[in-house]
Amino acid sequence: MAKTEKKPAGKDAGAPSAAQRKVVSKTGAEIRGIVRIAGKDMAGEMPLSRALVRVKGVGERLAPVCNAVISRELKIPGDIYVGELSEEQIDRIEGILSTPQKYGVPVWMTNRRKDVETGLDKHLIGTDLTFTVRQDIDREKNMNSWIGYRHNYGQKVRGQHTRTTGRAGMTVGVLRKAILAKQGAAAAAPASGAPAAAAPAKKEEKK
Repeated sequence: MAKTEKKPAGKDAGAPSAAQRKVVSKTGAEIRGIVRIAGKDMAGEMPLSRALVRVKGVGERLAPVCNAVISRELKIPGDIYVGELSEEQIDRIEGILSTPQKYGVPVWMTNRRKDVETGLDKHLIGTDLTFTVRQDIDREKNMNSWIGYRHNYGQKVRGQHTRTTGRAGMTVGVLRKAILAKQGAAAAAPASGAPAAAAPAKKEEKK
């Protein structure tokens, strides 16, 4: 009888997706597979403390501060799974992340101080941050400022060196095809009777 070979099962072979898996929390409640917070999809079995860092506009320093505020305001543990949160709790979390200064977070931790249009201190997250940054760049381009000029030409904006980084286009240096073409032309010149070009004299090295 021929032996049937067993294929090794990989990590993802036949495994259900995050939305199809049923995970139960410590309290026995079922956890949702995918949760959307501030326009970012999170796995339901991810702790809230880790999920906040994935939100655009919330960094490593602001996330633990906001996590403490959320735990205090919503009366929930800081390491709760995001799949256990209700829609009302998620809306309140997004409100706290959008206006952290109202809950005692220092103003210097916000990412939009003294807004150009309103002059107020704001904190932007998600698509609002992306849209505002794009508007700022377009404003600099329309003003034809130095920042806008650098953006127009795809160059570094904040004074970085550009000699070795940020290059674009063709490779700078000697092309091999051009060298081979010159060598072929030099070899064909004596065969055709044309006088070969004299090689440039090498400069004597200084002792």
